[in-house]
Amino acid sequence: MNRAVPRLSSLELQFQSTKNPKLLAGVHAIALPLFVDESGAKVANVKGFERTLGKITGISFENEIAKATTPLTGKVGELIEISISGDKNKLQKIFLVAVGASTPSDLRKVGALLGRKVKGSNAHLLSLCGGDSKTIKAHAVALALATYSWADKSGPVPETPRFSIMGSFAKEVELAQIEVESVWIARNLIHTPANIATPAWLANQAKILSKNPAVKVTVKSGKELAEFGGLRAVGNSSKVNLPKFVQVGYAPRGSKNWKHVVLVGKGITFDTGGVSLKRPYDTMTAMKSDMAGAAAILATVIAVSKLAPKVRVTALMMCAENALSGTSQRPSDVIKHYGGTTVEVINTDAEGRLVLADGLAFADKNLDPDYLLDVATLTGAATLGLGRQYGAMYTRDLKLAKKLHEIGEISGDRVWHMPLVDDYDVALESEIADYNHTADKFHFSGGSITAALFLEKFVGKRKWVHFDIAGPGRSEVDAGEYVKGGTGFAVRLLTEWIASL
Repeated sequence: MNRAVPRLSSLELQFQSTKNPKLLAGVHAIALPLFVDESGAKVANVKGFERTLGKITGISFENEIAKATTPLTGKVGELIEISISGDKNKLQKIFLVAVGASTPSDLRKVGALLGRKVKGSNAHLLSLCGGDSKTIKAHAVALALATYSWADKSGPVPETPRFSIMGSFAKEVELAQIEVESVWIARNLIHTPANIATPAWLANQAKILSKNPAVKVTVKSGKELAEFGGLRAVGNSSKVNLPKFVQVGYAPRGSKNWKHVVLVGKGITFDTGGVSLKRPYDTMTAMKSDMAGAAAILATVIAVSKLAPKVRVTALMMCAENALSGTSQRPSDVIKHYGGTTVEVINTDAEGRLVLADGLAFADKNLDPDYLLDVATLTGAATLGLGRQYGAMYTRDLKLAKKLHEIGEISGDRVWHMPLVDDYDVALESEIADYNHTADKFHFSGGSITAALFLEKFVGKRKWVHFDIAGPGRSEVDAGEYVKGGTGFAVRLLTEWIASL
């Protein structure tokens, strides 16, 4: 379905005149930051706008705050909603909302709350809650992401609101718009049912979405995948939806000597588990989102092509359907990955690392990346320690890990640096191949860690980061910035990190 993305704009208002009829033209709702101090609740006086608004509307904010049915503590998200008019063409609502300490995290929560207040409408909301240039983008992005909806059915597409941010933040708003559009692309791809979103469909979407002439898309399939033993072992289980290797590269003219970032994404369009069939069976219903890593890196390249930093970026989408058929790989099979490494397959439901291994080895051998990162909904184990709010991050580069963690805290795609425990490496040994791929020996547990140790075997000496996004890549609830289903996790993190290079 075609969905409009909520538009953000930089809106300058004049505060000097209280009789200016243009002051509230086209605005349906206004959000003011609500602070609570020792003397009690009060509305922030934002450049006199509170007084101006009070005179125009006849609203006494002190009286409205006094009417609050529950004590106000200043905790982020406390909200007072004031109705002004029922006329859809005029100002209808004023929201007084507590912004806490106005950290990026606080302002994302406030943005998501306000976005949900106008979700599904064509309302124009003006926010004065956005803080300064360091935090305004986080607030603006959250406003729009909270309005996302997916309904693949007949009928009109849900209306989308418009947002304005008070102040001179044209650059920040432009960046926010690019991020929002890119996250929406990832979410749309992830939400598309697997009978539509096949490997071939994903490859075609990459071509359709890559409109920038500096972005080139190439697709390998069939005999071209002869060296990609992992991708073929997983993808050839479906004779209808065959595997695809999709390379999407952003390399403008004159970029040969720029830093090169290569992103590898797990693109399992549906995961039955193969011969190691998933149980209980109802766990399969969410498996159309097992290509969230590939969706995220595609959307990131699109965002980067709009931002145009002096960085080359290549995305390798490892697309396959893990089906159950007479041509499925079997536990105990031995496969040869790109580059020649052999692997003993133990569990066909641990298929993600098999396709990623080919992509990482290909990148190391052919693309000479300065940075090599992979993104995958890889292990349920990652959610045991981190839940669904953080992605698991593995790398031996402490400086890079610190930078990515900091950007994640600001952007909203939060990641936690996890250990690569070398003592667990012996669990990857195999009697019949170079490695086994599930590290089941010795009962170390730590399934997310051992999966990362396996992938590290294919990255050479590159600066490498592995993101296991099994937790935050999919939301089980409709709340905050997310709807139930694909979240588009990692797009904001990767986009902002690449821009920072």
